[in-house]
Amino acid sequence: MKNFFRNLSTFSAGRTIVQAFSISLFAVIVVNAQTPASSTPSSAPSSTPAKGQPAAPASTGPTTTTGTQTTTQQSTEKGADPKKSADPKALLNQVEKADEKANDKNAATNEDADEAYRQAELTKMRRKIFGYQLFNNSKLSFEPSENLATPRDYTVGPGDELTAYIYGYSQSQIEMVVNSDGFAFVKPIGPVQLSGRTIEQAQKELITRLSPYYNNLGAPGSSASTYLQIRLGRIRTIRVMVLGEVITPGTYNVSSLSTALNALYLTGGPNELGSFRQINVVRRNKVVATLDLYELLMNGMLNTDIRLQDNDVVQVGVYKKRVEIKGNVKRPGLYELLPTEPIGKVLDYAGGFTDNAYTDRLKLLGLTSKERRIVDVRSSDYDKYIPSNGDEITADMLLPRFENMVTISGPVYRPGQYSLDQNKSLLQLIKNAEGLTGEAFTGRINVVRTRDDLSVENISINLADMMNGKTEDLLLRREDQIIIPSKFELREGAFIKVVGEVNQGPEVNLAYTSNLTLEDAIIRSGGFKESAATSKIEIVRRRRDVNVQSASAQIADIFIFDVNRDLTLNGSNSHFVLEPYDEILIRPSSNYQPQTFVTFQGEIVSPGIYGIKSKDEKLSDLLVRAGGLTAQAYENGATLLRKVTLSEEEINQRNKAVSEISDDAKKGRFEAEAVVKDKQEAIGIDLGRILRNPSGKEDIILQDGDIIDIPKRLETVRLQGELLFPTTVKYRSGSSFMDYVSQGGGFTRMSLKRKSYVIYPNGSIDRTRKFLFFNVYPKVEPGSEIHVPQRTQSDLAEAQRAMQSVIGISSTLMTLITTVLAFKVLGAQ
Repeated sequence: MKNFFRNLSTFSAGRTIVQAFSISLFAVIVVNAQTPASSTPSSAPSSTPAKGQPAAPASTGPTTTTGTQTTTQQSTEKGADPKKSADPKALLNQVEKADEKANDKNAATNEDADEAYRQAELTKMRRKIFGYQLFNNSKLSFEPSENLATPRDYTVGPGDELTAYIYGYSQSQIEMVVNSDGFAFVKPIGPVQLSGRTIEQAQKELITRLSPYYNNLGAPGSSASTYLQIRLGRIRTIRVMVLGEVITPGTYNVSSLSTALNALYLTGGPNELGSFRQINVVRRNKVVATLDLYELLMNGMLNTDIRLQDNDVVQVGVYKKRVEIKGNVKRPGLYELLPTEPIGKVLDYAGGFTDNAYTDRLKLLGLTSKERRIVDVRSSDYDKYIPSNGDEITADMLLPRFENMVTISGPVYRPGQYSLDQNKSLLQLIKNAEGLTGEAFTGRINVVRTRDDLSVENISINLADMMNGKTEDLLLRREDQIIIPSKFELREGAFIKVVGEVNQGPEVNLAYTSNLTLEDAIIRSGGFKESAATSKIEIVRRRRDVNVQSASAQIADIFIFDVNRDLTLNGSNSHFVLEPYDEILIRPSSNYQPQTFVTFQGEIVSPGIYGIKSKDEKLSDLLVRAGGLTAQAYENGATLLRKVTLSEEEINQRNKAVSEISDDAKKGRFEAEAVVKDKQEAIGIDLGRILRNPSGKEDIILQDGDIIDIPKRLETVRLQGELLFPTTVKYRSGSSFMDYVSQGGGFTRMSLKRKSYVIYPNGSIDRTRKFLFFNVYPKVEPGSEIHVPQRTQSDLAEAQRAMQSVIGISSTLMTLITTVLAFKVLGAQ
């Protein structure tokens, strides 16, 4: 990070020098450009100043409006001397000053960067020191409370306010203030020396001095009849010094109730070099107490913390020994040790090992006078080994393996992990796993063993022979994995397939079970549907002995059965036992026909749903049952919507066509919809002819799901597409296609006239036809929709090519005619 800031500063200085040099070079070029090539006349004032004199401004003559001179004139108007500003020496002086400023700035920047880096490193290290957070926690305060009871060992000093309460046989209250000389004026005895005495000593002194004035005066709890008790009033402020390795050393004004810990908290605590274990309180050039903050941090107690007095000094020295512990301990960090504390004490300070720590050994990286060294400290030496200053202790993690685990999997009643101590052999392990299940394959099992070099080997065992005593039992080792296969896993999954008219159909796969009969399979498939034909149920069975050399070899066995529909177990059952992979085919009955329905909508006397009576019932027959048409019905607008199910091949073909149409739709020619498997398509019908000739060629046989929609009489024509004003107009009998187009404003320049078409109310479509060079437009009926497509770029290009071809042919014909006429004129002459 330091190198980054230095490189950045060097780059900034270099850029400043380059910019200054560029300015200087440009100024020299400007001066040379303004100096005339010929010599200056003697009458003209010299442009070169005398030595030691400032340059005089040049005489102003006629000025040519060039870019350089205009700039000079502008600078002159602002009060600047153009020659002085363009003087190379002056510019070099400016460059030198700019360089000095840049160097000063870069030096300051480097110093700031170094200081920021140093502070960041110090903060990082301080956070690792155990106890640092004690003085940097905003929710923790060591300010003394002033509402506590008067301490009996409190030393009275100048500035203290005391109150003496006299009660019992006599009642009185004496207010006293200790002056700067240490005396307190007490009525009626006068000044009393109290400074330097404790509260208890001051109380005894007052009792002695006031006894002549009060009958039988004594301390509370004694046998006297009058008692005297001293209470501390306003607390004085004392000055103490906190020196040494603290964050902010200095002199502090604190309450006289403050302790050494209170004063230490005000300084921010020991710094990165300060000791947490040996903090001295110096009073009158003597050490009166030594604080060990680890007592507070580890036990919540600090018996050596004493109350400060005026001019006390709290001295925080440099630590003597500090070690770092990291790895799998609960509280990694830097810990300060006393000279005799062993490495086990470091573990106590760090909270001990984590749950997954390797506790038998600690790795210690130490320092000698020449190089580093590594020491392995065993758990038996934790309370003996004394670490040195700067040692780095690491607690490793447990190995991700078990020393006594074996695993068994497969068809046993209790698979899983077991202890090797209680399962020495394979048969003993199987016994403790509650034994084998019925599906166990004992002919060959596998033992996966990890060798001492951590390579893996496979041991194959005939477990059946071992269980029968033909082979010896296998002794297990740590991390052995016993894998017992299942009989079902060693063969293809067997199933029975039921296809056809069953309630869970149309295709049901059943897991194969022994002794499964045909009737059982039908019941497990939900039983027969009402449409099922129970007289010819077919079972197809695969053959396993097909003669591949024979062209007419039998490849399946076919069995046909007549099954009782109620499927009860009686003497008429087939009792045919199924084998794996049999397929049962249940076809629909040829006599069964579900109900079919059609729907009438619109102008019908009785609209709604109607059932189809016979297979050949036609539209005209059902119209009679529905009561016929209403007076408002429009016969030519009648439509029939029929559900159509497309095959996969048809869907693919139509999707392909739709994708091609969609490309044109992007150009504005068509709009296409995605093809779905089941959709309703409009079938054009001529209801008028059907009513005039029932059961004729125009009549149509109805199917299930048909919807017949008969609209009201329509009197409008809808105009859509590339017209000047697409709209809906009233139908007028006798009007042609072009008449309606005219009502829509006529064609536009982009109209594709030859592709225009009409959609009739019954869903049928009629297109525009060509006759020679003319368009023959379709007839328009009430309720019709006229569509005029938009011409695409390809259509325009085609029209342009056609026009160019016509122009080319016309030019050729005119040239030919002109040539023939010219020859005739020449021949005539």
